[in-house]
Amino acid sequence: MKAYYEARAREYDDWYLGTNTFSRRIRPGWDEELDRLRSAIEWLPPARTLDVACGTGFLTRHLRGDIVGLDQSPTMLEVARERAPAAEFRLGDALDLPFEDGSFDRVFTGHFYGHLEEPDRTRFLAEARRLAPELVVVDSARTNETPADGMDHRVLSDGSRWEVYKRWFTAEELAAELGPLDVVHSGRYFIAVRA
Repeated sequence: MKAYYEARAREYDDWYLGTNTFSRRIRPGWDEELDRLRSAIEWLPPARTLDVACGTGFLTRHLRGDIVGLDQSPTMLEVARERAPAAEFRLGDALDLPFEDGSFDRVFTGHFYGHLEEPDRTRFLAEARRLAPELVVVDSARTNETPADGMDHRVLSDGSRWEVYKRWFTAEELAAELGPLDVVHSGRYFIAVRA
């Protein structure tokens, strides 16, 4: 997974923006829903927030407060620093978070939780709860057309092929895993919950 995201770093946002290899995808209402997701993230109260697996900072830049982004990919962090210059960014492991207990008000993660298999899910949740009383998870919504989980086949613009474990969620499924939560956004393509 680490090698895949490092290789994909410079083209990661193409998925969000529908450009390059994603320009041929038909995603009715995608742009409008992405705008609603951004607004939902901007609506979160300002807080000292750790954005785990922040990637290129595509979502990080919409968080308010004192923001620290963490990612395992040096190239992703280069892009994130350009995109969200007011935030602090660190290279690190999302399953062994390099911060003291209670260092944050909120742990935020976008499109990371859905890549975790057991026991990594349990490990991440323990780390997130160690650091902050609040967890916000943004991920891909499950529809009738998507499986609950499986290996997702991905092709980068250089033609390289990768298999990545991926889960798709409903808000109810996330609630069952994370405990009581508020649904921040629930749509055709994205969900965002706060536990």
